[in-house]
Amino acid sequence: MSTFMANANTIERRWFVIDAAGKPLGRTAVKAADILRGKHRPEFTPHADCGEFVIIVNADKAILTGKKLEQKYYRHHSGYIGGLKEIQYKTLMSTRPEKAMELAVKGMLPHNTIGAKSFTRLHVYCGAEHNQAAQKPIVVD
Repeated sequence: MSTFMANANTIERRWFVIDAAGKPLGRTAVKAADILRGKHRPEFTPHADCGEFVIIVNADKAILTGKKLEQKYYRHHSGYIGGLKEIQYKTLMSTRPEKAMELAVKGMLPHNTIGAKSFTRLHVYCGAEHNQAAQKPIVVD
């Protein structure tokens, strides 16, 4: 008897909806990253892309605990001298909350081709409405 190893051809991908309203940003990102990676499935295979699609709604209503709104910064560098750009999370959450959620989820995925492919299956929306109703997504608590 051989061990079953899943691959991209044998996986049937489903759609999941996560509501971020009133929940910490990091906790929501962990759930999304686990589903995107496929770790919730019994046939999870680390070297294969077993993940599913995730829709996160109400990203603008996600909360940051403690003093993170004032003390946490999103930093990136252009590669040139003096090219450090930083934005406070208070500003980021008020202007582009979907970007903050995407950054949190992306940081929790593996930094390789499987993680990059998994990230393309993430859809984040500020409001309660989403465009993927035809896929009949499953609501995650």
